[in-house]
Amino acid sequence: MSFYAYFLAGFLGGIPGGMGMGGGTLLIPLLTLVLKVGQKEAQLCNLLSFLPMASIALFKHEKSGLVQKEGSLALILPALAGSLAGSLCSLFLDGDLLKKGFGFFLIFLSVIQFTNGKKSDKIEA
Repeated sequence: MSFYAYFLAGFLGGIPGGMGMGGGTLLIPLLTLVLKVGQKEAQLCNLLSFLPMASIALFKHEKSGLVQKEGSLALILPALAGSLAGSLCSLFLDGDLLKKGFGFFLIFLSVIQFTNGKKSDKIEA
């Protein structure tokens, strides 16, 4: 596949990532469904692209005063432990199982967003 297709996929995945909505929810399906990249490789690309993307987003959100620091350590430490456990599990799971699991996860998130979405969640500038 051409460089431009991967560039476009990265750009499109970077938009929700920069907003803090999880660029992987768009990047992984783009890589697997459109560009025919294997599931494990797509997840690796997402993890590698996440580091600079999250750093830039964190810097911009901090500069705008949108970062809530209270309680963040209580979120970060279990997230690190969960990330380690998940990465170790993914080493032993088949790519097709990971792909199906990710698909079900996206469907679950969609249902949650549809049922719990509120118009009052907007941030006032």
